[in-house]
Amino acid sequence: MTERLTYSEAGVKYDVMDPFKLACQAAAAPTREYLRPHGWAEVEGIRGESAYLMETPEGYVAHVEEALGTKSAIADAVYALTGRSFYRNVAIDDISTVVNDLVTTGALPVSVAMYAAVGDAGYLADPTRARDLAAGFAEGCRLSGAVWAGGETQVLKGVVDPGAIVLGGSAVGYIACKDLRIRGDVRDGDAIVCVASSGIQTNGATLCRAVAERLPEGYLTQLPDGRPFGEALLDASVIYVPFVRACQQRGVRLHYAVHLTGHGWRKLMRLDEPFVYRVESVGTPQPVFRLLQEAAGLDVKEAYSTFNMGVGFVVYVSPEEADECVACATSAGLDAWVAGNVYKDGDRKAVELAPLKIAYDAESLRIR
Repeated sequence: MTERLTYSEAGVKYDVMDPFKLACQAAAAPTREYLRPHGWAEVEGIRGESAYLMETPEGYVAHVEEALGTKSAIADAVYALTGRSFYRNVAIDDISTVVNDLVTTGALPVSVAMYAAVGDAGYLADPTRARDLAAGFAEGCRLSGAVWAGGETQVLKGVVDPGAIVLGGSAVGYIACKDLRIRGDVRDGDAIVCVASSGIQTNGATLCRAVAERLPEGYLTQLPDGRPFGEALLDASVIYVPFVRACQQRGVRLHYAVHLTGHGWRKLMRLDEPFVYRVESVGTPQPVFRLLQEAAGLDVKEAYSTFNMGVGFVVYVSPEEADECVACATSAGLDAWVAGNVYKDGDRKAVELAPLKIAYDAESLRIR
């Protein structure tokens, strides 16, 4: 039997981190008053969502800051082992984690700023690494339809490992027509539309690294499809901005949108109001998830509460618009399907993955 390895045991402890986030939300709330002199206002209930939203007389301005986590460490390891650079993909990942959060509000990104910190300037002296990181940031902005406005690069000796990089960034978005805001007005009977991921995307890298350490061949371990484990982990994340843009252009009204990152499928119930989200079709996870699940000794419930398991973005729409919503994803080159529905069951709040016979209740997600 494989010894069980959870996300918490790998070092990421949401039960410790989430209370700090809640404390920050509480401390930050009074600062909303500083928007008044500008004639702007904080959108009610926005704290605890994936991006911050401010209402202006003309529209809405969105702002978000995110960081990639430790996926760059996987790229470093694979580069050292094989000489193959996946830094372009990692830079796209960094942009995706920013803009995919931003578009959950309905805002389309206008500008993106990059953040990079290294422990030693020599890390960026490698011409292949530096070139591919720059190319990836530019490509991520192109896919997002946003200008790369600048950023900050720091050398943090004694803070960041000399052979590592910390990647993050921020973005500003705009909703020109107020009707295009994604308001969280989910209704009983709404359809759940899942949009596929490319693999792990921007979540779970810490656990993936711990798994690699316990595999005899590490990142060179072959997956069932013949690909090396490390290469599959470094597939570039999907950027979902074109999907949201297509929905807006074709008049498909998104009631709510969720970017599946930390907390896995539990994130489907991120909305404050109590609903039950019943998924009848979970899709087919990429082969990399099978290895992760087996090597970490995770049962199905733990796997779906940790990883995206093949789904990177979820939206809720009226049943009448569900097929058109899927068509919007197809037009953006993405795989999507009508996965289930939302229903009311008193004050119960839960995610039900019917084919897997598992459910998560409200107490399993404490981010507000």
